[in-house]
Amino acid sequence: MDLQARLAQIGSNSAQRDKLTACSALLTDLLSSASTPSASVVDFVDAIVNQDAVGQVIARQVLGELVKKLADGCPAAQDAEKKKDIIQGALAKIQPRLVTFDEYASQLREQLATLFEAEEAWSDAARVLMGMTLDSGARNIADEDKLRIYIRIVRLLLEDEDSVQAETYYNRAALLSNATQDRELQLQFKLCQARIFDYGRRFAEAASRYHELSWIGELDEEDRMQCLSAAVTCAVLAPAGPQRSRILASLYRDDRTQDLRSHTILSKMFLDHILRPSEVAGFEATLKTHQLAKIAQSSSDKASTAAAAARDEDVEIQDADAEPVITRTGPATVLDRAVLEHNLLSASLLYNNITFAGLGSLLSLTPGAAETMARRMIEQGRLRGWIDQVERVVYFEGGKEEEDGQGKVGGLGEVAEKKEEENLGGARTRAWDRQIRQTASSVELIVQRLTDKGLLDNLPPVSVRA
Repeated sequence: MDLQARLAQIGSNSAQRDKLTACSALLTDLLSSASTPSASVVDFVDAIVNQDAVGQVIARQVLGELVKKLADGCPAAQDAEKKKDIIQGALAKIQPRLVTFDEYASQLREQLATLFEAEEAWSDAARVLMGMTLDSGARNIADEDKLRIYIRIVRLLLEDEDSVQAETYYNRAALLSNATQDRELQLQFKLCQARIFDYGRRFAEAASRYHELSWIGELDEEDRMQCLSAAVTCAVLAPAGPQRSRILASLYRDDRTQDLRSHTILSKMFLDHILRPSEVAGFEATLKTHQLAKIAQSSSDKASTAAAAARDEDVEIQDADAEPVITRTGPATVLDRAVLEHNLLSASLLYNNITFAGLGSLLSLTPGAAETMARRMIEQGRLRGWIDQVERVVYFEGGKEEEDGQGKVGGLGEVAEKKEEENLGGARTRAWDRQIRQTASSVELIVQRLTDKGLLDNLPPVSVRA
């Protein structure tokens, strides 16, 4: 007997119990054979859902059986493509009466998303889950279940690098983040949070979240090391300043980072060494697409750079043997900006002051662009100093951390306090005194280390005092 005849026979039965038994038997026959066309299963769903031949109660029970058999891998759904056709066809037939059968439609969507995810069709899987009605008043959905779906959508969208839409669903998940005690779900949310910060170029916050995750024992060792590596990458890309310095210090003191490929650039940034292009190239090869995104110079920075260039009246005539004139007016990528800002901070530790032209040569920028970058960092509180636009010089001031760190060797800390109290000649005199103390401290530390290694046994002890 063909499908339509059996459906007609089921509709002619008057007893509800007989209809349920007949529908279950027909469904079993359809799904127990691998040769059953997917269209036949879809026609069966259409008949019980839309034709009112069996009633809502029986239709719901039969749909529940269909969902369970598909999830268990019945013979008719062994082939992934065929299973996708069955589910997509069933969802299309259920759509007109979605309010009645919403629960089973949601379960079918989760199965379909799993099939797309197995094929790495991330955006298709995310769109399937987005079609679920989680805020409908027709049925009560637990907040924990909503959170699980939102996190899954965020993860799928991030795999496809759709960070804008992912952030929308992350914000929904954030409202429900306290609704679960499931440790695995909590960790998934934290990982999504770190990745959202990463894609949103909030690198300092992303580095902190990744580093926190790298210490969680429930994660596999490989996953923890991936989080640690991501933390180092985001810390390097973060805007230069006190916040990044704290993160770099935390990562540098983590012994596990010594095994990472990015440890070299991490150590150079932490120690405030100026980075050279050859050192940056290897690190750049490890970055993801969104971390290599191009950045555009803001209109205010363009105007400032143009004004600075117009004020520059000391243009030197280049001869044939001179180095080519630098024409770059700003960073091109996120990494480029991070490296330039880091080198500027490093320069502030090497020099008391530097001309715009000298700073531009150091950063491979035009003098006007170098001035603009220094000005912006000073305005944002990430660089301590001031600018003399008449003399075209940037003056650097020692930061609090630097001042606190001076004079710790040979009792020089007391000397620092006395110098501050004496106030011999203002800020520039004190800056000069600090530089002398720093040099004396460094020399004494070097001599002490050479003595400890027995390299100065034949020489009298050396002690340097400021």
